[in-house]
Amino acid sequence: QVQLVESGGGLVQAGGSLRLSCTASENIFSIDAMAWYRQAPGKDREMVAVCVSAGNTNYADSAKGRFTISRDNAKNTLYLQMNSLKPEDTAVYYCNARKWVKGSWSDYWGQGTQVTVSS
Repeated sequence: QVQLVESGGGLVQAGGSLRLSCTASENIFSIDAMAWYRQAPGKDREMVAVCVSAGNTNYADSAKGRFTISRDNAKNTLYLQMNSLKPEDTAVYYCNARKWVKGSWSDYWGQGTQVTVSS
């Protein structure tokens, strides 16, 4: 069981920046993929950015050029640097970890951190 704790959310004006952190309860080097998702009120949860253990990253179109996902294996921490924030980025942001466990994929989620961007 991987436990994830997010931090770094808050209220920021449009054009500002925030850095989200997600600290895992185990060595993230052993986690196959880690990602950030977000869910705005009344909308489905959507993937924002993903980082696989080999270091490859992928971003939602809405995040490309503005957000950067990174992982620090020594600190067991995943980051999401968010720049040029827009009001439409307002959502609860969730950290996700995916591991291959006993023949199937297992997903683990953090509790979420609120990001609010004012216009």
